[in-house]
Amino acid sequence: MTRLLSVLFCLFMLNNAIFSQESKRTILLLNDITGIPVANATAHNSTFSFSRISDHNGLISLASLAAGETELIISCVGYAAKTINISGLVNEITVRLTPKISSLQEVLVNAGSQKGVFHTISDLDIQLHPIFNSQEVLRIVPGLFIGQHAGGGKAEQLFLRGFDLDHGTDINITVDGLPVNMVSHAHGQGYADLHFVIPELIEKVNFSKGPYDADKGNLATAGYVEFQTKNYLEKSFAKLEVGQYNTVRAITGINLLNAKKSKEKNQSLYFGGEASYTDNFFESPQHFNRFNGLLKYHGRISSSSYMTALASAFTSKWNASGQIPERSVKDGSIGWFGAIDDREGGNTSRYNLSTELTTYFNNGLKWKNQVFYTRYLFELYSNFTFFLNDPLNGDQIRQKEARNLFGLSSVLDKEHYIGKLQANLQSGVQIRFDATENSELSRTKDRITTTLPIQKGSIRELNAAVFAEEKIKFSSKFDITFGLRGDYFTNSYDDVLNTSKLSSNSFIASPKLNFDYRVNKNVHLYWHNGQGFHSNDTRVAVQQNGRDVVTPAWGSDLGAVLKIGDKVVFQTALWYLWLQQEFVYVGDEGVVEPGGQTRRYGWDASLRYEMVKNIFVDVDLNYARPRAIDAPKGENYLPLAPIFTSTGGITYKKAMGWNGSVRYRFMGDRPANEDNSVVAVGHFIWDAIVNYNARKWESGITIQNIFNSKWKETQFDTESRLQAEPSPVSEIHFTPGTPFFMRVYVSVFF
Repeated sequence: MTRLLSVLFCLFMLNNAIFSQESKRTILLLNDITGIPVANATAHNSTFSFSRISDHNGLISLASLAAGETELIISCVGYAAKTINISGLVNEITVRLTPKISSLQEVLVNAGSQKGVFHTISDLDIQLHPIFNSQEVLRIVPGLFIGQHAGGGKAEQLFLRGFDLDHGTDINITVDGLPVNMVSHAHGQGYADLHFVIPELIEKVNFSKGPYDADKGNLATAGYVEFQTKNYLEKSFAKLEVGQYNTVRAITGINLLNAKKSKEKNQSLYFGGEASYTDNFFESPQHFNRFNGLLKYHGRISSSSYMTALASAFTSKWNASGQIPERSVKDGSIGWFGAIDDREGGNTSRYNLSTELTTYFNNGLKWKNQVFYTRYLFELYSNFTFFLNDPLNGDQIRQKEARNLFGLSSVLDKEHYIGKLQANLQSGVQIRFDATENSELSRTKDRITTTLPIQKGSIRELNAAVFAEEKIKFSSKFDITFGLRGDYFTNSYDDVLNTSKLSSNSFIASPKLNFDYRVNKNVHLYWHNGQGFHSNDTRVAVQQNGRDVVTPAWGSDLGAVLKIGDKVVFQTALWYLWLQQEFVYVGDEGVVEPGGQTRRYGWDASLRYEMVKNIFVDVDLNYARPRAIDAPKGENYLPLAPIFTSTGGITYKKAMGWNGSVRYRFMGDRPANEDNSVVAVGHFIWDAIVNYNARKWESGITIQNIFNSKWKETQFDTESRLQAEPSPVSEIHFTPGTPFFMRVYVSVFF
């Protein structure tokens, strides 16, 4: 801990040393119609020697703009480009941008971006892609696949870059700065349940693949995803959605401040709510219900400070049919949508409080501070093996926990000079503390009787981190980013069943080194390198006295972002990722199996093409070759790790009138066990949406699986025994994918 505090002290001393006082020159970008700040817009000069992106408050600092510059070009996806005169500017200037239908013409390929190489793809997709439901939220990330295998209330299984991520073991997910992943979770490490997010309130999605960002810590090996909900509602709205299988969903967003006054004071307060119910398509009704509420304030509280505060509540309850064995479907004992044990399911709740203060100083320094608290409740009933372990009562299990999560983040961002070289330093402190009471794994019968307690105890996990990332611009075309992160962990487990208490401490340093080269305004080349890590479950960590608790992952991406003419944006990369220790979380048995060293490499490609005005085509292709290093050849496959995936579609987008999109997702066959003798069969599914937009209302139809294909959404090679079977059988167990599923909706704006 002393080492951590020393690094922290040096970090802030370094910041103070380089912060020379300069005049406050900033640009505030506003939507010309709504008055809402415009984030992710680019301001650049004609040579691109200066290029900056507006933050979520619509602000761009000109602290590092060379003297003598008189004009800047402002461009942003979804807005008309604008040239502004800045000669004589000494304070803040407000620039209003006119919204328009997104076009690839205004897309810039810019190596100076603070958001990473994927920001162009992200900004386009959030503008153009329709979101069908809450599960679609993660599908915004190219190459990220999801699968549901325990009813609508459980967190989805995730797949990305040759990883079966389970529920989040190697991907870091946040919403408005709040961590979504739950470490040392009752069901699995890094469990990431995004169902507390209302899709209609999502404003931006930022993501990256690989462990290359110093401000991203635990679990950010395959990548990270940041969701930001709206700070402002353009209009209040109410939406009603109904569909097959007794599906009903109601959503609302209501501005609580006077529109005129809120624009004048640059403040917003709104409430968002969601209530949904469905029996779903299984033979045993799920009786799934979910309730979401969000109250969010955002405003300029002084000439130099912005404040964001939110409170949200989420609760869900459901039944599930679980994973079913192929043999039972083949012999006709159950149907494709049937169940062996339909008493699976559960309930979960999450309550969040967060306050964020962003302050801008006259010398160009930005200081962002956030404190947050989450109360999380979880109870899940599953049965994967049926009567394998308990021939009398069955193998149903209960996983349960109650968690308090506290955290804070303090980040400094400063543009400055090193000699004559432009540079940007971002540094910060992040602290997260998880206190989980009575984390439990027990065998049960009919959700009522506890037949055998397996694990029960209280977990304490503290993760304190410091990081610094310096981007140095060696020319208008070339910059290098040096990053370093240090994470300190202290873990303790109070084992109720064995009446013992163990603790451990561990530390890991993660260096980063990224190269970005802009050949011209249409070609951006990059080579990103870095170390990330994922942590082990506390209950295992304390038994090893901190050894192999936070194990490193080394990665490298060599890629390019290209703009071809005014109609095509193309991003591609060759990548490599090595893990020192791959943890296999068998949360259903209360164990973590060390998987040894693993290696993955592959190729990604994303194409965005504007065929003609208002018609857009997108295609994502992803290939990976995942292998265990320590296992002999032929027995070194990583079960369920995706090899080839692709998503894409065609979208017709207009501001008013008819809109529509047809989209596909494809996952190829993949090994279900280590020697590839059992195969998880792939799928190819099409979805569609058609809607009509007017100024005061909108209506549409969404269809999942428009060709009614029969497919398996999740698959596992599982050993199980049915009640009448004399011996166990090992084979594919699966959850059936969504059949043809139509819903209609209508929204009104006021």
